[in-house]
Amino acid sequence: MKNEKSTPSDRRSFLKKTTVASVGVLGLGNLQAQSVISKKEKTTRELPKDLTILFQGDSVTDGGRKRDQYYANNTWGGLGGSYVFPAVSELLGSNPTSNIRCYNRGISGDKVFQLSNRWEEDCLQIRPDVLSILIGVNDFWHTLDFNYKGTAKSYEEDFRKLLDRTRKELPNVKLIICEPFAVKGGSAIVEEKWFPAFIAYQNAAKKIASDYNAHWVPFQKTFDDALKIAPVDYWCADGVHPSLGGGELMAKTWLNTFDEISFK
Repeated sequence: MKNEKSTPSDRRSFLKKTTVASVGVLGLGNLQAQSVISKKEKTTRELPKDLTILFQGDSVTDGGRKRDQYYANNTWGGLGGSYVFPAVSELLGSNPTSNIRCYNRGISGDKVFQLSNRWEEDCLQIRPDVLSILIGVNDFWHTLDFNYKGTAKSYEEDFRKLLDRTRKELPNVKLIICEPFAVKGGSAIVEEKWFPAFIAYQNAAKKIASDYNAHWVPFQKTFDDALKIAPVDYWCADGVHPSLGGGELMAKTWLNTFDEISFK
């Protein structure tokens, strides 16, 4: 068949039609979808001239990042392919007059005590102004399938020790604690036996956030609400690791919390 050359007008018409069709299929044009997926009304950020942000955690933060690309704002795989990349992209794109330096030091498989083992190099030496931590899935999951003997109590105690150490070295650091989450219906990891035991880890993380005056990122509610719009396979197929859409959703939720921080 002969390939006819399309005009810019043709392409614009095609894109408009396919966009409308996609929105209709996913149901993202209704008010419910907007309330779940859209970011809050844009906050006018008053950021300091220089700002260092560190993302820490396990594979959900790691996102397959390249370990040798460890410099700030690295676009060649250093920020990984999870929620960190879109969150950092939005921050840098919307705040060009601030010198924002963002690092990802998440490592797949980590539990809280493993964060502690590498904390000097992967946190304290970076000296972040904002420290975001998402940890807890492996602290529970590995008790089921990897013969790990930890408990919700040891998770909380280890987490508190880590934050005490951090505050001693970095007394002015702004803390963001992200809720460890498990998306029900995921095909590979999350099973019925996770509940209600996993909720104890979530409750511990939330209590720690309150006790340490940290900003809280409610990832579980984000995904629970998102399941009303599209199935688990769309957001987080195995129940733990987000898809591209799930990573974007997490980034927006994280940014909503980041915008609550006062730097005055």
